[in-house]
Order: sequence, then C-alpha cells, then structure tokens
Amino acid sequence: MKRMLFPALAGALLAMSGAAFADTPVAAVTDLNVRAGPGPQYPVVGVLAAGQSATLTGCIEGSKWCTIAEAGGKGWVYSDYVTADFGGSRVVVTRRPANADIAVVAPPTDDVYTRDTYTGAIVSNDDAIESIGRPPAEVGTYVTEHRVDPVYLDGEVVTGATLPDTVELREIPDYRYRYVYVNNQPALVDPGTRRIVYVMR
Repeated sequence: MKRMLFPALAGALLAMSGAAFADTPVAAVTDLNVRAGPGPQYPVVGVLAAGQSATLTGCIEGSKWCTIAEAGGKGWVYSDYVTADFGGSRVVVTRRPANADIAVVAPPTDDVYTRDTYTGAIVSNDDAIESIGRPPAEVGTYVTEHRVDPVYLDGEVVTGATLPDTVELREIPDYRYRYVYVNNQPALVDPGTRRIVYVMR
C-alpha cells in the first residue's frame, strides 16, 4: 500500500454527541493504519505516517478507537499511537486527562462492528524500535504466497508492538524473522521478543 494520508473513500464519521467539543490536532507516533471503521475487522483505507498530523474529531466512549479527518478524507485510528497537546504537554490520546475536551462519537451499528472475534490483544510499548526497513523481495513473495489465516487481536498492527504468546509465528526459510497475519495485515516479528519489526503494506 502506498504511504498516503487516506482517500476520501474512507468510511464517514458518525455524528458527534456534543458540538461544544473542539477538534483536536494529533500526530502519529509510528506509521499507523487508518481504517474504514473502529476495529481491526474493518479494511485499511490508508496510512497516517509517523509524525504526520490529522484532526481528531472524537472517540468512542470506553474504546481506544477515534475518528480523524484531513483534507484527503476521514477514517478511524487506534488512540495508543497518536499524540495531542493537553495542557502544554504531548500526551498519547489514550492517556489523555479526564477533563480533555474530546468529543464522544457513537459506534457504528453495522454487523462488522458488533462481531467480536478478538483472540487476545496487541501490547503497545513505550520504548520505540526502528523498523528493519524493507525486507528482501523474496521474503515479501514468500509471505504473500504462503498466506495464513489472520488472527484478530484488539489493537493495531504497528512496528514495536508485542504479540501475545497465543499467536503462532510462521517461519520464513533462511530468514531471522517470522511472519503472521494480524488483523488481516502481514507483519514480520522477532521470534525472541515477539515484537513486530516490520508491517508489510
């Protein structure tokens, strides 16, 4: 997938419950999937690149999924991986102060949102790691040609996140990293730490 903000084709935002809340400028802390809806079961419609800004328009109450908008379109992101300014400090949106002026948006009512198929959770880490860079072409070919059933986990697939022990990592011949399809996204994983080292887009 090309690195871009996200196309206008992304799923529409739902009405906010409280127009008094201001939109909030946010920035991605890592390359982050933008999805058509609030969950890993929705398709990826674009990528918010590390350091790229967008406008957060609201979050689902009791959830880490938030809506963002930009001139190029709208979509949903996982709030563990975007920061905003709260009281003069950059804070991960998930850890925002209780009195933060973030609008609450209603979750969608479609069948996709109500289907809970998570088998665990992706663990976000405070200590960032660098992506390994684009793997050799034969690795990408192997992962594509040996596609496995995806595992759906609560969270988003980003470099540095840790996968639970319940997720089976698949070997790649003559290569130090393993692979897995998480939330329908192929990723390379360090088998020793179980941390994602590269997201294949």
